[in-house]
Amino acid sequence: MDTSDPTDGAAQLRRARFGALPERIRLEDTTAEKPAIPADPARDAYTPESAWTYYSCLALDLGL
Repeated sequence: MDTSDPTDGAAQLRRARFGALPERIRLEDTTAEKPAIPADPARDAYTPESAWTYYSCLALDLGL
């Protein structure tokens, strides 16, 4: 009777590949900082002529 298990080689390969957990990753290494975009006064300026384009009103859409 053959006592060798045919999966021994596969089990050893799995253990070699997945036998240990990967290194822990520090929280500082998972985040990246980049500077904020400076404010653009021309883009953020209020213009009454185009202010209506930012709002949606069902009553205005229906002409009421």
